[in-house]
Amino acid sequence: MSKLTLDGFFSYCKQIAEHIQLSERMASISGQGTPKLTSAVGNLYYDSILPYREDANMQTREFLARVVDVLLDFVQKVNDRNEKILEFKMPEEMQKLLDLELHDEPLPLKQLLEDCKATLKYQVKTGHPHFFNQLSCGLDVISLAGEWLTAAANTNMFTYEIAPVFILMENIVLEKMRNMIGWKTGDSILAPGGSVSNLYAFLAARHHKFPQYKEKGLTSIPGHLVMFTSDQCHYSVKSCASVCGLGTDYCVCVPSDERGRMIPAQLERLVRYHKDKGHVPFFVNATSGTTVLGAFDPLSEIADICEKYDMWMHVDAAWGGGLLFSKKYRHPRLTGIERADSVTWNPHKLMGTLLQCSTVHFKYEGILLSCNAMSAEYLFMTDKIYDPRFDTGDKVIQCGRHNDIFKLWLQWRGKGTSGFERLMDRLMELSEYMVRRIKEQPDKFYLILEPELVNVSFWYLPKQLRGIPHDANKEIRLGKVCAKLKGRMMQSGTLMVGYQPDDRRPNFFRNIISSAAVTEKDVDFLLSEMDRLGQDIVVE
Repeated sequence: MSKLTLDGFFSYCKQIAEHIQLSERMASISGQGTPKLTSAVGNLYYDSILPYREDANMQTREFLARVVDVLLDFVQKVNDRNEKILEFKMPEEMQKLLDLELHDEPLPLKQLLEDCKATLKYQVKTGHPHFFNQLSCGLDVISLAGEWLTAAANTNMFTYEIAPVFILMENIVLEKMRNMIGWKTGDSILAPGGSVSNLYAFLAARHHKFPQYKEKGLTSIPGHLVMFTSDQCHYSVKSCASVCGLGTDYCVCVPSDERGRMIPAQLERLVRYHKDKGHVPFFVNATSGTTVLGAFDPLSEIADICEKYDMWMHVDAAWGGGLLFSKKYRHPRLTGIERADSVTWNPHKLMGTLLQCSTVHFKYEGILLSCNAMSAEYLFMTDKIYDPRFDTGDKVIQCGRHNDIFKLWLQWRGKGTSGFERLMDRLMELSEYMVRRIKEQPDKFYLILEPELVNVSFWYLPKQLRGIPHDANKEIRLGKVCAKLKGRMMQSGTLMVGYQPDDRRPNFFRNIISSAAVTEKDVDFLLSEMDRLGQDIVVE
């Protein structure tokens, strides 16, 4: 290539770069937060960028850069308290607003960019400081960076040969988590959510007690298996009984106390009752952080009963497991967790890792492979050049697994163990602050109980119900207030707090503080905004 041609090439590259920079500056000056593609790229189609054209680096980079701009604008809005949490539309109206149709012919890149903008425009900002609706809230930027890299790497986690770095990261992180539980050895895996993690625990427990079940099935069981769990547990525990052949009637719900904690004496009574009937009690699920009240079952007492009757003890700490980081709040809530046989722990909840990131841990080394391996030689060959024990695909029932580890590993590197401890303490302190503020306004709010975790359960009292003695009839009316006030929250877009009933009371608000973005001012805003939106509500 001649010197003139090279000069022309570099001049062309410079012009393209300057054009992109100019478009970025114009978008910034306009202040509209609407990144746009140049017409030269915006009118292209999918087959004009990578991987369809090898000479399309610049076009591809411009398209992806504008997509990243859309994402960065969204991150900025998520953390802007002046922004609404959502632009709520009824389903019928939303269907008219959005073009969701799939066409026979391809659409240009500029339309795809507009689709990205529209999608985020109507998406709930779950990382907003005024979103208190779910157990998993917040938008950790370092974890977000990890998720972006994960998507770009786009690999499966079933063998070391296609995910070498991520497999090693997984081993390091899971070993660290087992050590925090209190075990020196063991086995772990990341699963698609706490429900599947609990299923893995059930399968391992059955295999541990009846290893012949894997080949012989039900004929190897000397009676009907029975499992036990609190009546406040997550529904996935009962689902295990259904999916795995026990039947939900043999998932026995143990009564809980007024704070939502399993009563050990009732557990032992029910275990003995089923043993006397010839059944085989084999599995107890204890919950550390119930979904509604945030209650912690008494693990040490439950462990004593499990040892006495030779039952597997599983701890569903999907929600409350993050408190293992906290010296201040770990005990007495999680005292005795080291005596469990298995533990579910979801970093995507209290720790703020992006969805999804759920782990399940076992005290016994190699139990996952022993329980689940099908030894499919066409996938999991044993004559590889590396130690095949680094392959994880045969340890799980799902074969392929999404890479959920990098965002957690990167977040842990960024925060350090001490950073997670400070986060746990901060979330708990903010919840304690909210309890104090509720107690300071007894005419407007009624605290249902002192929380053990960041679940603050309460009723809001509109003017109509203030000054009236609190009784069962008033509670029914307060329950009706919840749905009306939640509707107003969504329509205003300024606040989101969840509500639900339980077996002791009608609807009540359950506020969750699990976002690092929340401050005391946000808690004060929450309470004042509920009063602004709800004070004139009238119920029968």
